[in-house]
Amino acid sequence: MRTALDEASAAAARGEVPVGALVLAADGRLLARAGNEVEARQDASAHAELLALRAAARMLGSPRLVGCTLVATLEPCPMCAAAASHFRVSRVLFGAYDPKGGGIEHGPRLYAQPGCLHRPEVIGGIEEREAAALLRRFFLIRRG
Repeated sequence: MRTALDEASAAAARGEVPVGALVLAADGRLLARAGNEVEARQDASAHAELLALRAAARMLGSPRLVGCTLVATLEPCPMCAAAASHFRVSRVLFGAYDPKGGGIEHGPRLYAQPGCLHRPEVIGGIEEREAAALLRRFFLIRRG
C-alpha cells in the first residue's frame, strides 16, 4: 500500500485526484504502478487502477492476471471494479472506502451481483486513514 500511496501523492502533485494503484504478481513482485492521469490524458478512463492493470497485462503478455493482486488507495469505482473482474485478478485490496463512487462495498456492489463474471477476494480499509486524508486535503485545497 505504501507504493500506491506514493503514486497517489504524485498524482495530487500533478493536479490529479490522488488515487494510486499497483498490481502484484502471485509471488509478490511489483508488476505495475500508476496514479490517476485523467487530466493529463484528457481521458475519463485513465484511472490509476486501469492504467496499472493494463501495464501489468502488457508485462505478462496476457489479458488475464490470474493470481495477481490489485492494490488501490481508494475503493475502486464501478468501471475499475469491473475491469479487475475482467482481468481476473485474484484479490483487490484498497485503502479508503468510497460511499459516493465506490463499486465494490458501495453503489452497485458489483461483486455481489449474480451476473458478475469473476469475484476476486476483497479487503478494504488498508491504511484507510492516510488514503482518506490525502483525498480530503486535495479537495479542501481545490474547493478553496
